[in-house]
Amino acid sequence: MIGVVSETVAGQGETGRPAPRTRRGIRTRTALVAAAREVFERDGYLEAKISDISAAAGVAAGTFYTYFDGKDEIFAAVVEQVQEEMLHPHVRERSGITDPCALIEAAHREYLLSYKRNARLMAVFEQVAQVDENFRRLRIARSRAFVQRNARMIRALQRSGRAAADLDPTITAHALSAMVSRMAYLVFVLDQRIPFEKLVETLTALWVNALRIEPD
Repeated sequence: MIGVVSETVAGQGETGRPAPRTRRGIRTRTALVAAAREVFERDGYLEAKISDISAAAGVAAGTFYTYFDGKDEIFAAVVEQVQEEMLHPHVRERSGITDPCALIEAAHREYLLSYKRNARLMAVFEQVAQVDENFRRLRIARSRAFVQRNARMIRALQRSGRAAADLDPTITAHALSAMVSRMAYLVFVLDQRIPFEKLVETLTALWVNALRIEPD
């Protein structure tokens, strides 16, 4: 019912190249993506250089173009990697939690911990969204997908009588999801000092109160 309860910054780009099939090719591509993440975190998107990414991966500069057309394409691969970590935690499947209040809390905890681990990249994502129109469109489309997922969860709660029936599910999902992702940005990128457990507790309470969910 509940997957990720935040409107994340991530947007996903796809490369036009098929994935490598040989072990060597897979290792090289993986090394390039890991190196790109390191360089983007250190230098930001605008200052990152393909030569630095190749050097960090331990490959020749020309090898980069066997796997990626340019900086934007490998950045999309980094985004995809982080997105898989942040947006598909499968909390309910792994935890067995069924109570919606407890599930919302667990999903918030997973998301915030992941955001904290990836805070430097989250800052880069914000930077790129301001300067790259294609990435901005991808980000909006991806955010819309997660809002739709959360809206489905809200509708399910409304049908079962667990959430307020007078709320518009889509608008509510937009508002609550954006609140979580923005708070994560304020705390982990802009260094707003809020204790982690208090952050989880407060965001969960706001979700539960907004939806008017009665705990089991």
